[in-house]
Amino acid sequence: MKAGDELPPLEIAVTRTLIVAGAIASRDYQDVHHDHELARAKGSPDIFMNILTTNGLVGRYLTDCLGPTAVLRKVAIRLGAPNHPGDTMVLRGRVEEVDGDTAVVRVTGDNGVGRHVTGTVTLLLAKEAGS
Repeated sequence: MKAGDELPPLEIAVTRTLIVAGAIASRDYQDVHHDHELARAKGSPDIFMNILTTNGLVGRYLTDCLGPTAVLRKVAIRLGAPNHPGDTMVLRGRVEEVDGDTAVVRVTGDNGVGRHVTGTVTLLLAKEAGS
């Protein structure tokens, strides 16, 4: 792996179940993450994904690409366009730098509305067997 390498994209179906399960798993009981009518009353067309679910999906994306022994050391993300049920988010990554066993990857995630997430993740990479 070297700076400039592109990671393969990952398409994630944004389902109502994913949004609600992520909110429950992260103990985020705000109504905009599980109650359609209350989300609409607050100006949203539907429920939307919380940042902790997005954070988990970014982590999953990187460990899927770099292997289960990659350790997330720092995750710095920002949300933009909301992830609503029925959309698809496409995560992409680009290696920004590699220093020994540490890598920094820039991650973006886009949906039908626009850019949902952007940020950088610093990872500790496992040495390959025999290295």
